[in-house]
Amino acid sequence: MRYLHTMIRVRDLDASLRFYCEGLGLQEMYRTENEKGRFTLVFLAAPEDVELAKARKAPLVELTYNWDDEEYGGGRNFGHLAYRVDDIYETCQRLMDMGVTINRPPRDGHMAFVRSPDNISIELLQDGDLPPAEPWVSMPNVGAW
Repeated sequence: MRYLHTMIRVRDLDASLRFYCEGLGLQEMYRTENEKGRFTLVFLAAPEDVELAKARKAPLVELTYNWDDEEYGGGRNFGHLAYRVDDIYETCQRLMDMGVTINRPPRDGHMAFVRSPDNISIELLQDGDLPPAEPWVSMPNVGAW
């Protein structure tokens, strides 16, 4: 397993970039604009992690800017922790066996979400490709992630 990123929702992307980049010294590594989903993702690395981040081997801060105005109550501005795993099906099964609810099952063989005992959302991402498989393909989403 490898720690990937921490996602934070921001209301003003320019002000946030000024804070994180100019204020803290983080560097923008890349950004993704999703017109259909109406959001922008900006990934930042600490100065000493830049070279590792270029090789996609350093943990990053992900700023998520939703284009439509939204209030983030109840800690909703903090999104999730993300980890890359060797076998997402094995990881999800182990968690289920421990009594953990799989909020967003890995129906695509790539991504799942679970919640910690403190209700922190955890994203699991498959390292490489796995074909969609049962019982995951047929499992519904449960709750929020």
